[in-house]
Amino acid sequence: MPERAAVALGLHGLRRTYGETVAVDRLDAEIADGEFFSLIGPSGCGKTTTLRMIAGLVAPTEGRIEVHGRDVTDLRPHKRPVNTVFQQYALFPHMSVFDNVAFGLRERRVSRRETAERVGEMLELVDLTGRGGARPSELSGGQQQRVALARSLVLRPELLLLDEPLGALDLKLRKQLQLELKRIQHEVGITFIYVTHDQEEAFAMSDRVAIMQRGLVEQLGTPRDVYQRPATEFVADFVGASNRLAGTVAAASPQGGYEVELEGIGRAPSRGVPGIEPGTPVLAIVRPEAIEPATAQAGWTTMRGRVSDVSYLGPHVTCQVTGPNGLAPVTMNVRAGTVDRGLAQGDEIEVGWHHDSLWLVPTAG
Repeated sequence: MPERAAVALGLHGLRRTYGETVAVDRLDAEIADGEFFSLIGPSGCGKTTTLRMIAGLVAPTEGRIEVHGRDVTDLRPHKRPVNTVFQQYALFPHMSVFDNVAFGLRERRVSRRETAERVGEMLELVDLTGRGGARPSELSGGQQQRVALARSLVLRPELLLLDEPLGALDLKLRKQLQLELKRIQHEVGITFIYVTHDQEEAFAMSDRVAIMQRGLVEQLGTPRDVYQRPATEFVADFVGASNRLAGTVAAASPQGGYEVELEGIGRAPSRGVPGIEPGTPVLAIVRPEAIEPATAQAGWTTMRGRVSDVSYLGPHVTCQVTGPNGLAPVTMNVRAGTVDRGLAQGDEIEVGWHHDSLWLVPTAG
């Protein structure tokens, strides 16, 4: 969490079980005021259960939930300063856009004048000025999502929870609305808690992310830290594409550097998760974009292999390079139109990566 930032949401020892099944296991986290924070992970990891506990829709088995220092663990959903936007927008089909956004204000007996002002502000914020008289059926999926967002924000919650709100949209529209969500979050200045299984989506918008698996938080940090310095084998595998090279730690320095013996390649300097002892089996992670066609040079580890596949993917070209002694192929991404020209299946090639691009994690076994 950013230093000296006020804590908008505190989760303390949060746990939820269903019989013998543990959905969320003793989750501890502090989310800063004004932060865009995402929970990501595969289906069944506990992220949606966590969000529903924050919203008050599911009671925790153990633990405490605080919003700006106030314990809300036992408060009913409508008593919490929290609103939720779901994947299914649940707009009232018989009401206009204006009336959908105004619904919560009217339930709270807000005056007509203030309601009109606040609804107008929200429609302008979500770029729907002039569409207040339309019915939901007359709007696109992206516009309906904006109405649902405006309906939640007009109540001025202290936290906005978003449960895969872009999941029903096509890829191009999702990309566009990711930018819109981040813009809106900056303008309103409140804390967004976002749930998705799409790590690229979360990384594009979030200040910090929590990677969950089997009810546990495997790693919490900025997108850059999580991507470049995964804490576990699961995180390295889940977040982005990665090459996984088997090895053994040959030496460790007090400063956190390592020497690793890579199977079929040899010894190389590396960085990695702190505290790995010499002799420990590890996975050495190197991202495809960090691998380049190379010749031996200072600060680089190289491997000679044979190109087994070349795939053109628009902005970049992906090459599979099979190493010596039956090593699993490594994947190399290079920008299209650069060194990829002339590469063909069956070519012998030398590839390499800078030592700073190699990251060690202990093996799960």
